[in-house]
Amino acid sequence: MFERFIARRYLLSKRKVQFITVITLISVIGLSVGVTALIVMLSVFNGFNKFQVDTLTGFDPHIRVEADTGSTVTDYASLMGRISAETKPTEIAPYTINKGVISTKKNNIVAFVKGVDEKKISGLSDVKEKVTLGNFEFRDNDEFGGIVLGNSLAAKLEARVLDTITVMSPVGMEKALTQIVTPKTQKFIVRGIFDANNRDYDKLYSFISLPKSQSLYDLGNSVNGVELRIGDIDDSEDEKEKLTAALGKGYRVNTWYDMHEDLYSVMQVERWTAFIVLSLIIAVASFSIVGSLTMTVIEKKRDIGILKAMGTKNSGILKIFMFEGILIGVYGTILGSVLGLAICLGQIYFKFYPLDGMVYSIDALPVDIRYTDFIYVGLCALLISLLASLYPAFKAARQEPIKAIRWE
Repeated sequence: MFERFIARRYLLSKRKVQFITVITLISVIGLSVGVTALIVMLSVFNGFNKFQVDTLTGFDPHIRVEADTGSTVTDYASLMGRISAETKPTEIAPYTINKGVISTKKNNIVAFVKGVDEKKISGLSDVKEKVTLGNFEFRDNDEFGGIVLGNSLAAKLEARVLDTITVMSPVGMEKALTQIVTPKTQKFIVRGIFDANNRDYDKLYSFISLPKSQSLYDLGNSVNGVELRIGDIDDSEDEKEKLTAALGKGYRVNTWYDMHEDLYSVMQVERWTAFIVLSLIIAVASFSIVGSLTMTVIEKKRDIGILKAMGTKNSGILKIFMFEGILIGVYGTILGSVLGLAICLGQIYFKFYPLDGMVYSIDALPVDIRYTDFIYVGLCALLISLLASLYPAFKAARQEPIKAIRWE
């Protein structure tokens, strides 16, 4: 198309008015800076989001199935069979989770006490790999059970590996209020201390064996639910829909996202807010595009008149200057994308921006590069460039050929 050829000539050829060339260069640079900032910002947000997801899903299962009434699940073996037939999980196991008062000689702290299957925990959680002191094992006997504590919880309790602590069940407390009985308690030996890189988990969670939990909380042969992991965490929502339909009423299916929906929603809002704010950099650069093309229209007034006199329609003139605006957008987007990619790769491999490991759980600003960000940012930049070119293009198309040629 001749419109694109002329647009490219107008943009790249030397002009009589050098100031126009400077404005065009500023437009490309401004656009590239905006694209670079957007790509780097989105990659950093992706990095933090990935770190948070990896931390939470490293501790939590991909999917959790519970009784929808909040009660316990009695026939959990049958439930696990139905789930396995439907989703083919990589690992599946029952669990219990209740609050209890964990006591030492110095402190009493309310925390979550989770009963798990020691043999299957490594397939459902990374907590076994997060143990920093001792081991993730229980070695229960008739008198003592084994317990694994979060490091912050252990610090508050002033408990160390092989110390003896006591866990008091709320079930026993309720009976103690209505009857003259001793609250139900169980002594445990601290077998391990874990660091989950998550303050909430480290200060609120402890693990004991499933049989000890059922005994301590008077659950009999029932559990609070069933946890499972699947091959690909991204399929969690699809598997949730399948399980919800297959299990029917009586069960509630939650994914890893549902367990922390508020946190992820806030992160998404922050991401989009930052995207919109930094898009204003590209919008500001678009004013330079308007100025550059408007001055080009003034400079090329005679050329426009000649083209119209030769039979070029208004739509053809319109396309010429719209193509020129799009070309500015393309050059700015390519340059900005390359710079953004270079900065992100530099942070990944060379850690230009380190973080204090004593304060943060990571040693450098996390970055996660996604090709979709380059697509969305590029489309945004091209759209803004196209919109910026509309006014100069319409102005050029409205010029009368006789007047344009007469006064040149």
